[in-house]
Parts: sequence; C-alpha cells; structure tokens
Amino acid sequence: MEVLAGAELTVQRGELVVIEGPSGSGKSTLLNVLGLLEDADAGEVRFGERTVSALGRVAKSRERGRWLGFVFQSFLLLPSLTALDNVLLAARYTTGVDAERRRRAMILLERFGVAERRDHHPAQLSGGEQQRVAFCRAVLNDPPLLLADEPTGNLDDANGAAILTALRDRARSGGAVIVVSHRPDAARGADAVFTLERGRLHPR
Repeated sequence: MEVLAGAELTVQRGELVVIEGPSGSGKSTLLNVLGLLEDADAGEVRFGERTVSALGRVAKSRERGRWLGFVFQSFLLLPSLTALDNVLLAARYTTGVDAERRRRAMILLERFGVAERRDHHPAQLSGGEQQRVAFCRAVLNDPPLLLADEPTGNLDDANGAAILTALRDRARSGGAVIVVSHRPDAARGADAVFTLERGRLHPR
C-alpha cells in the first residue's frame, strides 16, 4: 500500500509549516520519515546540505539528537521515569544532564503548568499532563527542527493555545517547525499550510 506518493516539502529555519488531512492520510508517516524513524521506498531527507536518509541506524540516531525534537502523538514517556527525568532524557543522550539543563527543564515544566507533577510517573499523570511533559522533552535542547504530531490532541483550549504559541515562538526565534494538527487555530500564523491527500501535499 502506497502511503506517500511524491510528497515534497522544504522547510527553512524560522518557518512554521502546518500539515492537515483526514485520519489515515499518512501525516504521521510523513513525520516519521522526516524524523528518520521510518525509511521511504524512494526519495531523500536532507538536513541542511546533508542527505541523511541514506545513513545507517547509528548515524541516523546521532543526526536525530543533533537536529530534531519530536512530539509524538502517543507521548512515548518512559513509565519508570518521573516527569522531570523524562524531560531530561532529551539531554541525557546528547549534551548531558547538568545544572543548566535541569534549570531549563524546570522552567519548561513551570511554563506549561506541570512543575508540581515533576516527581510523578506517567501513570500518575493525565493525558494532557503527559502531552505537556512530552512537549517539554522535545524542546529542551532547542533543536533546529521540531516535528509535532497532534501536539494539542489531549489538551483543553487554554493549554492547547499555550502549546501553539510556543510552536510559533520557536519559529520566530529561528527554528524550523512542522506541525500535524486537526485544530483549526493551528494554522494561524503559519508560514505555509498543506493538506495531505492520497499521499500528496497540496498547498492550502
């Protein structure tokens, strides 16, 4: 079954791109390919001037740590770790965990209203709290490219708006941001909006 057919996307630093489309249209698959989590049968993924899609598994992992932050639709928090330690995972395998990273992690948890839950494990958190913790983890290292798969799907209007504002702020500060979202307000302030249909991206 062909999920993506000739989908082509270029995102520059400082740009926020929103991708819309019905369930099952391949939006998550596209993000997984861009995030080097899945291989496409054809085509390539470039970070800057480098073609990274042809790299081996270890090299891809290294490039993900260098370039990417990923907000997964299913959160992917480690159940054995606290909320704070889940956020710090982003640094543990890249820059290392130091006092500055811990301070930044706490600032992020405070900003998104989950600082008081920092010592709780994922099973003790609501879906919305888990989603905000996952977002904090994705942005802890200030990645050049942030991929967000339905980052507000489990949030109420106020917390969802806070996440969308943070995504726009990341783009304004020079990051590249690609968001998959069903929220009508997600496209507000975006530099480009695409609809994914039958494996192809169509500008809106």
